[in-house]
Amino acid sequence: MGNAALYKELKILIIETLELEDVGPEDIDDATPLFNDGLGLDSIDALEIGVALQKRYGIRLDPESTDVKRHFSSIADLANLVAGWNQGGGAQA
Repeated sequence: MGNAALYKELKILIIETLELEDVGPEDIDDATPLFNDGLGLDSIDALEIGVALQKRYGIRLDPESTDVKRHFSSIADLANLVAGWNQGGGAQA
């Protein structure tokens, strides 16, 4: 899957998981922060996204890992996580 397709897939996953009304994939920039000043998501949203990533891609994140915050910084960072997970055979992140 190419980057553009994966980015769009992740945007749709977030929109559907969080039931974001009046937000389309085109409204989320690949580099915009997902939390705080960016999309404005919070820790509950992060948990829901984590569960959705596990269901869709089999990704298991360690909530205590310092890398989790980095992985959830933007769509581009989430895409890197998914792509790396698929290439690395699913090592725990």
